[in-house]
Amino acid sequence: MIDFSAAEIAELCNGRLSAGTDPHIRIDVGLVATDSRDASAGSLYVAKAGEHADGHDFTAAAFAAGAVLALAERDVRAPEGASGAGTYFPAVVVADAVLAMGALAAEVVRRIRAHSPLTVIGITGSAGKTTTKDLLAGILAPLGETVAPVGSYNGEVGVPLTVFRAVETTRYLVIEMGATKMGQINYLAGLVNPDIGVVLCVGSAHAGEFGSIDNIARAKGELVVALSAGGTAILNFDDLRVRAMSGRAVAPVMWFTSAGPAGPDGTGTGAAALQALNVRTTGGHPEFDLLFPGDTGAYPVRSRLLGLHHVTNLLAAAGAAHAAGAGPADIVASLNRQGAASRYRMELTDRADGVTIVNDAYNANPESMRAALRTLAELGDGGRRRTWAVLGEMLELGGDSVLEHDAVGRVAVRLNISRLVVVGAPARAMHVGAVMEGSWGDESMFVPDADAAYAVLERELSPGDVVLVKSSNGAGLRFLGDRLLGDRIALPTSAAPEDPLEQTPGERTQQA
Repeated sequence: MIDFSAAEIAELCNGRLSAGTDPHIRIDVGLVATDSRDASAGSLYVAKAGEHADGHDFTAAAFAAGAVLALAERDVRAPEGASGAGTYFPAVVVADAVLAMGALAAEVVRRIRAHSPLTVIGITGSAGKTTTKDLLAGILAPLGETVAPVGSYNGEVGVPLTVFRAVETTRYLVIEMGATKMGQINYLAGLVNPDIGVVLCVGSAHAGEFGSIDNIARAKGELVVALSAGGTAILNFDDLRVRAMSGRAVAPVMWFTSAGPAGPDGTGTGAAALQALNVRTTGGHPEFDLLFPGDTGAYPVRSRLLGLHHVTNLLAAAGAAHAAGAGPADIVASLNRQGAASRYRMELTDRADGVTIVNDAYNANPESMRAALRTLAELGDGGRRRTWAVLGEMLELGGDSVLEHDAVGRVAVRLNISRLVVVGAPARAMHVGAVMEGSWGDESMFVPDADAAYAVLERELSPGDVVLVKSSNGAGLRFLGDRLLGDRIALPTSAAPEDPLEQTPGERTQQA
């Protein structure tokens, strides 16, 4: 347990104590709650204004549930009818509660490092962060106490919440880092000081917010810059923008690649390389032979994940684990055991009536849309199974949104997807692109919402059909995927429940 007194929290966060607050109240940071419904006996409740509600309005509920101290941006009085009505709730009052969480998290990491050999691994990229951190945590857990994010906690609130779960005996701390603006990853890295930094890829997610894909690359590269000379940068050699980040790295670089040898060392760069050889899929599941840096013999990887694009995530997790001291045999054995650990990431479920649902609607950008469509086409087994792509909006693409949606519709035609159902007006360009590309008749349709899509699917699905449901998180199609399952079959037990990210102040949007 790592705990702080109210006075220590105030000093660390440059705050002050509300009138009447006992400075000696002690808080176990493992009991921090950012939602009053999660408050429990002895917890610290973080109150701030969110997108849809002001957390200060729920302070009384948090204290009724057992909270003993608030981290707030203003004094809050107990309302009429509550215990101590009219008096101030015990609180540390700060200018910005989220930044205060960050300061507290940084001190937690400092204290752990002072007493144990903690290894911190940071992971970023435009796609694949959550799957990679799940894989990496699965590899490291048998080797030492490991803490990794719940779901996709990867922003200014999610990273501190992950850190707060660590204790003095934590050996590995895995941190997922997302960004919606420049400097965000630099800030997150400054909180945890990663020893190992993984960059997966640079895509066009959040291009509208960053202004260009080159700006996204600069933002992702902030993780590489944050590493010390004694750290290790794990970089995707197959992504040109990630490859260029090596020029910004002070730490040694370990490449990972599935593109085949490019020189005597596998990359032509002089750096160590982790290579996937003989890459293929069986039933949509990626398989390859994994060659570790300096080894001459490869290890067979037969993943339970769905989709060839997961090769990048498997390699990245293997590289980070190798840099953290895990042995090749242990790494490969774990990769071969693990399936999807977080919900709505290529989550495949067979209904009792013979229909297969693939729910990949937690995140979407043009690159992940294409990857998911390629996997759907493979699951169609050369046309022997009818394939349905039920696609919604890709958010935050900026001025390229219409063109990118149009392009995805055309890809669906080129891959010979049997039926395309485009959901919601913001995604309508997918339908237009499909019609223009293939002059389809009823093969592509546009529907206004998820209810209309559900009606079409319930009416027309037949045994043997494969349905891909995909959109950005904010478009909500993951719930359509669940609805299509109904009570026909239980959800996969390997999939963790959806994290409470949407209820967490400051964590409501997807992080690139």
